[in-house]
Amino acid sequence: MPAERKISSFVVVASFAAALSAYGQGASTVSATGAAAALKKDGPAAAAAKPKPVAPAAPKATVQSTPPRTPSVAVPSFNSSAMPHLGYARYPWKVDIVATVFWIGEEPTENNPTPNDKSSWDTQWTQNYGGYDDPDPAKRTENFTPVGFTPKQNPFYVALPYNDVIDFDSHKPEASRVIPWFKQRFVRSGKTVLKGQWIAIRYGNRVCYAQWEDCGPFVTDDHEYVFGNSRPKNTSNRGAGIDISPAVRDYLGMSSSGRCDWRFVDVSEVPAGPWRSLGSNNHFVTQQKAEKAREHSEISSRLEELRRMRDAYFQQNGSGAVR
Repeated sequence: MPAERKISSFVVVASFAAALSAYGQGASTVSATGAAAALKKDGPAAAAAKPKPVAPAAPKATVQSTPPRTPSVAVPSFNSSAMPHLGYARYPWKVDIVATVFWIGEEPTENNPTPNDKSSWDTQWTQNYGGYDDPDPAKRTENFTPVGFTPKQNPFYVALPYNDVIDFDSHKPEASRVIPWFKQRFVRSGKTVLKGQWIAIRYGNRVCYAQWEDCGPFVTDDHEYVFGNSRPKNTSNRGAGIDISPAVRDYLGMSSSGRCDWRFVDVSEVPAGPWRSLGSNNHFVTQQKAEKAREHSEISSRLEELRRMRDAYFQQNGSGAVR
């Protein structure tokens, strides 16, 4: 075989082997033509060439001018993260709201007659979550999840006292008027546009993020408070206006009937944190899965392209396709 053909054959096979190696390491693209160009241009001698050391330049002397002295002014300090901001975002804060703790799988009690084995929008809530979200701190992990299983949904969840649907076939008449994002998320009558909405909850100088997954406490028609400027209409449990999950409670370090601030947030406002890690209902989890699937598809497409290039080369040179 002529020398040129041997070199070309070596380049194609070597490029394909490099692609397979990169695929195993998670590389997204491999360039066969780049490898061939480098081999022809530089040759073996280029690899042996070493750059000559360069002596470091002597530091330049600098002259610093002394700025004029200004009188010091005492400024009172405060923790800005703990101060309620009422107008800097798309959705305003609801301030000084009593929060009670609830959990998936909670049995009915005298103070809370509604069981939480299902939610306002999920008739199999406990099953879809993966089990009982035990609120006992001794039975919870450092990752804000219950001991014994990994939740299949986001453990950072809340309930607010408004339900936009009457049943699975119709919405409440005021829903399209009072819900800010109704038109953007409406699919059909009876399918909620509220489930999964992100909110921020602030307690002291800590802020937690969670998803709206149920309705309550106690009432489900208080749109004047949830979307307006009114105080909660509920009078039970010290006028509670939000239910928080054990994960939210533990992250904020608050107890039931504590007072907090909360507001709606867009997905783009949710920062990194434990609330982005788990759940088939979690926007960030589904996005990560989609990105991994797209990356895998791109790698597979590139490998298939390299196979075609390899086969075409061997067919053109009379050696036959090799797999």
